[in-house]
Amino acid sequence: MSSINISLPESMKVFVEEQVTQGGYGSVSEYLQDLISQDQKRKTQEHIEDLLITGLESGEVIEVNDEWWEEKRTHLINQIHEDK
Repeated sequence: MSSINISLPESMKVFVEEQVTQGGYGSVSEYLQDLISQDQKRKTQEHIEDLLITGLESGEVIEVNDEWWEEKRTHLINQIHEDK
């Protein structure tokens, strides 16, 4: 595992140490890893939401129901048979 050294003002250092104690973390490193992991998840979620919005705004709205799925299955099966 790699190391990173950071400098914090005393007030932030005290805050981090309190969070470690109150949050049941074994160390400052565990606390910071958890914060980074949460930030990564948040950014991934934001990216997924952006993609969904782009998709929703990308064209004509269609109703996806059982009939649509059956047509899609049939089309894909036909394509597979044509490719053979």
